[in-house]
Amino acid sequence: MERQRLQLPPPARAYGYLLTLVAAYVGVYLCRKNVSVAVPILQADWGINKQQVGLIGSVSTVAYASGKFIFGPVTDRLGGRTALACSMLLTALFGAAAALSPSLFVLTFLYSASRLCGSASWGAMLKMLPEWFSKEKMPLTCGILSLSFVFGGAIGVSFGGLIGRLTHDSWPAIMGLPALVLALLAVCCWVALPKPMNDAANGEDAQGGARFSGGRLWELFRERQFLVVVGLSFTLTLLRETFNFWTVDFIRTEAGQQVSNSVAAYLSTPFDLCGGAGILLTGWIFGRLGPRGRRRFLVAGLLALTVLLVLLPELFHLGLWLLAAGVGLIGFLVYGPYSLLGGVLSVEVRGKSYAATVSGIVDGTGYIAGFLSGIFFGHLLMVGGYRLGFQAMAGLTLLSAGLSCFLYRRSVTVSSEREPLPRTPCAPAAEET
Repeated sequence: MERQRLQLPPPARAYGYLLTLVAAYVGVYLCRKNVSVAVPILQADWGINKQQVGLIGSVSTVAYASGKFIFGPVTDRLGGRTALACSMLLTALFGAAAALSPSLFVLTFLYSASRLCGSASWGAMLKMLPEWFSKEKMPLTCGILSLSFVFGGAIGVSFGGLIGRLTHDSWPAIMGLPALVLALLAVCCWVALPKPMNDAANGEDAQGGARFSGGRLWELFRERQFLVVVGLSFTLTLLRETFNFWTVDFIRTEAGQQVSNSVAAYLSTPFDLCGGAGILLTGWIFGRLGPRGRRRFLVAGLLALTVLLVLLPELFHLGLWLLAAGVGLIGFLVYGPYSLLGGVLSVEVRGKSYAATVSGIVDGTGYIAGFLSGIFFGHLLMVGGYRLGFQAMAGLTLLSAGLSCFLYRRSVTVSSEREPLPRTPCAPAAEET
């Protein structure tokens, strides 16, 4: 009855739309991670060194982070379906063009343009979810969607490696063929995903909340929940990127000669694997809690993570498998809260109308933290080794727990936010928002 009243699609159809979005974002990652497979081939074919080829990664990351800030408002004006199709097609176009690059400079420009366009995809997908799922289902569905970036990287690298083996390490094929797959996925998404219903003519959306207005963007920075989510994005992304970059080196350094690089890499894999489980469980629990329960849940998890970070260096004395379990538990506790920030919490700040803008600012802030993680943590390692490094990470986690206490106003329930999560009909309409 409630689903009919809110005019949501049937559950089977809604989850079909969700899986379509997951496939779309994995497709974006095919055109994002293929360059890592092409890097050693480019060095051999063009006679360039690691510092030169590293320019591709640095410039493209800046382009991607910039796109998060730029395309959020654009997406909120165009509508999720249109923005996603444009993002995927332009990502594929520049990705295919990169395969024809005659020089490192041209390749860097075209690949960076591809990543710039791809940065709009996440916000576009997030904007569509409230049209298909109820407020209670949003945390879990955002978690399922988040699995696309957790495992999309591994799929992208594996697909690029497969192309390399089949084409005898042809870097143009590694760069170009994923773009063809993404272009096909873009067409499929345009056909499979429903058109959103027009907003009301009086300037309000289907729930009576204010429609997107570029002139009101600065008002976001006066909202406590938005500032807390942005702050958590900075701290938790710093934690996530630090572990993604340094875990193998941490295990190799602390274990000494008894552990090879390959074994250290294997022992680090539970971080992402358990992180995926953490995303799903956190989303499932979060959707069943009110504001007070959500605050307590986040604080308890982050306090447990703080203790685990302090104790992590001691786990070497208890065996490598216990260390791997500790790394997995850290991934579980980090990825869960992290996935909420650019997902359901971004939607809750101002509803669907501002979802892409809020998510873009949140994710863009996280990328700034990710850029700083290598420099900041590397300096700590030079000063006091991994013990000091993890103590600093524990302090950062404690700060995150403190921020979580202010996520919701104590007198406000999740269902009474200023702009409730929209339930716009999914029937075809004449044009998109």
